[in-house]
Amino acid sequence: MHAHHHDHVPPVTDAAGRALGIGIVLNLAFVIIEAVAGILGQSMALLADAAHNLGDVLGLVLAWGANRLTRRLASTQFSYGLGSTTILAALVNGITLALVSLWILWEAGMRMIDPPDVHGLLVIGVALAGVVINTLTAWLLLSGQKDDLNVRGAFLHMAADAAVSVAVAISGVIVLLTGFSRIDPILSIIVSVVILVPAAGLVRRSLQLVLQGVPDEIDLDEVARFLDSRPGVTDRHHLHVWALSTREMALSVHLVMPQPPADSDAFLHELQQDLQHRFRIRHATVQIEHGSRPCPIDD
Repeated sequence: MHAHHHDHVPPVTDAAGRALGIGIVLNLAFVIIEAVAGILGQSMALLADAAHNLGDVLGLVLAWGANRLTRRLASTQFSYGLGSTTILAALVNGITLALVSLWILWEAGMRMIDPPDVHGLLVIGVALAGVVINTLTAWLLLSGQKDDLNVRGAFLHMAADAAVSVAVAISGVIVLLTGFSRIDPILSIIVSVVILVPAAGLVRRSLQLVLQGVPDEIDLDEVARFLDSRPGVTDRHHLHVWALSTREMALSVHLVMPQPPADSDAFLHELQQDLQHRFRIRHATVQIEHGSRPCPIDD
């Protein structure tokens, strides 16, 4: 007896899509403003930061595109749909964020050796604008990032940029008041280390999902105990849980039931509902065996 819950289409995440779309528009506008300010103020630092923020816009576009692709229905070529693109987007965003952090560390080290002239007022004004825009975008993504690794990647980008902008504004004020120009690279080093920690976590979790590892939010032993406790189940094997996207998980298992349930459809339906409510597993494939002969599939 075999059951397959035919629920391939993940819930539509209009809120996350709208938040990402608004973030793209806001940050693209900021990139243009920052580039113009850099040209008018003859500030290579602002131009370099505009280029960095343009990379963040591309990261938001990547996350938005992956979010849209989750709505594509399954096909003969992609039988699970295209939800797994959100995992790839999260991985790319995590790697990009880590590389940016390392680049900031390098640039800060060079500026510690040879501190450049800082245009205090111009830097403060642009940095404060960056704080507002990046904080607003991060706030829009705040609720969605808790349950979606793809959105979390975009959220971390915006939160990191907001932190960098705060550091830049603070350094501009200190330079204006004291003339101590090395405060800019010092704060940059601190911020880059703070960014690197969640970036490394994002890369690790994304790689885990790419390699079909069990998602962090799933305790496989707890799932096994739940299945073993079902009425009539005497044994269980071939239990696998993996991610179909950054917000949808799948399960497959063989359950040994010497006495089949009186209503097998009702048993499987209730099992699917419990898996969804207890573990957020929306796609379950369950094979029921009577135990009269060995399972032909090896682990």
